[in-house]
Amino acid sequence: MDAIVVGAGLAGLACARRLDERGVRPLVLEASDGIGGRVRTDLCAGFRLDRGFQVLLEAYPEARRILDYRALDLRPFVAGALVRARGRFHRLVDPWRHPVDGLLSAWAPIGTFGDKMRIAAFRSACLAGTLEELFARPETTALAALRAQGFSEEIIDRFFRPFLGGVLLDRELGASSRMLEFVFRMFALGRAALPARGMGAIPAQLAEPLPPGSVRLGAAVVAVEPGAVVLASGERCEARAVIVACDGPAAARLLPEIPDPGSRGVTCLYFAAPRPPVTEPLLVLDGEGEGPVNNLCVPSVLAPACAPPGQALISASVLGVPAADDAMLEQAVRRQLGGWFGREVESWRHLRTYRIPHAQPAQPPGAIAPAGRPVRVRAGVYVCGDHRETASIQGALRSGRRAADAVVEDVSAP
Repeated sequence: MDAIVVGAGLAGLACARRLDERGVRPLVLEASDGIGGRVRTDLCAGFRLDRGFQVLLEAYPEARRILDYRALDLRPFVAGALVRARGRFHRLVDPWRHPVDGLLSAWAPIGTFGDKMRIAAFRSACLAGTLEELFARPETTALAALRAQGFSEEIIDRFFRPFLGGVLLDRELGASSRMLEFVFRMFALGRAALPARGMGAIPAQLAEPLPPGSVRLGAAVVAVEPGAVVLASGERCEARAVIVACDGPAAARLLPEIPDPGSRGVTCLYFAAPRPPVTEPLLVLDGEGEGPVNNLCVPSVLAPACAPPGQALISASVLGVPAADDAMLEQAVRRQLGGWFGREVESWRHLRTYRIPHAQPAQPPGAIAPAGRPVRVRAGVYVCGDHRETASIQGALRSGRRAADAVVEDVSAP
């Protein structure tokens, strides 16, 4: 083959698709039994369960370039959230998208009125300039950046910690301020949405144009050599170029030149219920900080195909991977949600718990380069993945394209 791509996650599929478009024959080797990597959807008792709660931000430039949004049948969230604070829910919505409701949100007891004005100023700052200029700005932690903007500790604790905790998987807000500004920019420019049939529709669409036989499942790569890879079976596959498109820790195991970026984990519990606890397509945030649930949503409210008729699918996210076993964790989650929604939580049927130690690479200050981290490792060996860019679908897709373009440039050179 012209090129071997190790890993059929979003970065690997985007890379293979770009290679094929530019006349370089790819072979994608995937260790698991399906494509998508961390972006997969499982069928369970008639429900469609994403492996961890995820959304597609429609404003991602690379996603807009490569994905067919109409075919994905995207179902958008309301631009806002229900924040649990002081023993009740408070509705906060984006005043630029929902002016009337946004005016009412200004009086919600989630921070001061001045905090709401500071959000407007911060939003404008995040929208200024190009993305390249944004990633070249001086950086600190997300928490330090919010404090420097003058936000009160109240709005940081009740809104920013659970909201950004759900996006960056870091309630302590130690991620780079560049990531904070990037996320705010994407939410300001577009909607958060779910494909009608789950997030797994995204890798399926990426793989669809590839020639038959381009993806080989159950093919675990254990070593990368110049011009070849070695599988767990002992088989050796040769190619002019090898692109390692695994997650950060896996890439570090295969390539000594690549440091392990560190991991942000998450645990997601799914429940079935006879009726949804929230009837709007809104994210529910724990502004009280009592946990263990950081955020909750009802995917079937947005995408009815995610649940059988007459049933609701509920997703509850716990940051990190708790030491408690599944039964103890489920009990703690039910106690918290029972305080939110009442005794009906007792009747919810637990479907599955996903423990995901590496849901995202850690991205503290210094981890995000203006043009992305290098994709060339050594002669004939390349790397891509969200650890090369931002920890996002945008980062995975863009890094895959950059790696493919580097391969094409190198194999075409005299």
